[in-house]
Amino acid sequence: MSGSTFGKIFQLTTFGESHGPAIGGIIQGCPSGFALDLEAIQSALDRRRPGQSSMVSPRNEGDKVTILSGLFRGKTTGTPIGFTIPNMDFRSEDYEEIKKGFRPSHADYTYEQKYGIRDPRGGGRASARETACRVVAGAIAEQYLNTLGISFSIFVDQIGDEKLNQISVFTREQIDESLVRCPDPTIAAKMMALIEKTQKNGDTLGGAIRGIIEGVPVGLGEPVFDKLHALLGHAMLSINAVKGVEFGSGFDAITMLGSEHNDPFTQDFKTSSNHSGGIQGGISNGMPITFRVAFKPVATLMKEQTTVNKQGDLITLSPKGRHDVCVVPRAVPIVQAMAALVIMDVHLQNQSTHA
Repeated sequence: MSGSTFGKIFQLTTFGESHGPAIGGIIQGCPSGFALDLEAIQSALDRRRPGQSSMVSPRNEGDKVTILSGLFRGKTTGTPIGFTIPNMDFRSEDYEEIKKGFRPSHADYTYEQKYGIRDPRGGGRASARETACRVVAGAIAEQYLNTLGISFSIFVDQIGDEKLNQISVFTREQIDESLVRCPDPTIAAKMMALIEKTQKNGDTLGGAIRGIIEGVPVGLGEPVFDKLHALLGHAMLSINAVKGVEFGSGFDAITMLGSEHNDPFTQDFKTSSNHSGGIQGGISNGMPITFRVAFKPVATLMKEQTTVNKQGDLITLSPKGRHDVCVVPRAVPIVQAMAALVIMDVHLQNQSTHA
């Protein structure tokens, strides 16, 4: 299956399906001699895994990663890092109903048309289960980038109509204090109440995640097709349920004058504002990279929906299974991982260009 590899130098290839025995990946291009903190990798996975609370899918996966290769005495060898994560708590029988037809807004119909076959159990490769592999690779990339002074602050800033109107850097501890990973306790409480209300109605919610990357040096990214924000946009839009990405002032720039939107330089080559979101001409300018990622509501509802079967007949589906009402809180470590993969890859590209 094409499209399962991400990156040019720091490359991740993932494999496996939601209801298979395991998922996993192969990471190539990781520098040798780097001491990996395996507990930090597992901690990142624990932030993504289902079964954390009543706010998320009750599927109870331990998501314990096993590193198979590329390490010797705790340090990277420069060879491919292979890893697996077992699937332990899948219930394929919950998906018998959807064999009858195509679920609205899912990949069922498009997969069947493209490949002539589909695995209805949990969505197969279309399942967000695959993103656990990204979190492993992203955690490795982030550890390396931290040694260069690059850090990530990724948090939920909107669920439904409840929005955090504040762009600030928050610590992971502040972000994880709330089950919804919103660092403002008042807004977080409103978000949780909205999720609970929606869950009782058998419906779902969307939301947004804000990202701030600090310490990125000037000069990462290329000026034409591989602009840094284009690479980050590609990464974010590859995440399940993502429907939009904006950088800096984003769509608010539409209502601004050029004199308002420009970022004037100061004598230290910083800028007095950051409407560009840390990227100008497709290249990092040394300011914090700021972006926002929009997630649609979960497509699987716990209520009947009208659809069609393979013959084109109208039918009614009554979905079963264990699903998130809102995926946004669990998507925080996924967004963080994809951002780290991009910055790691362009950093290594920049090094090879100037070697």
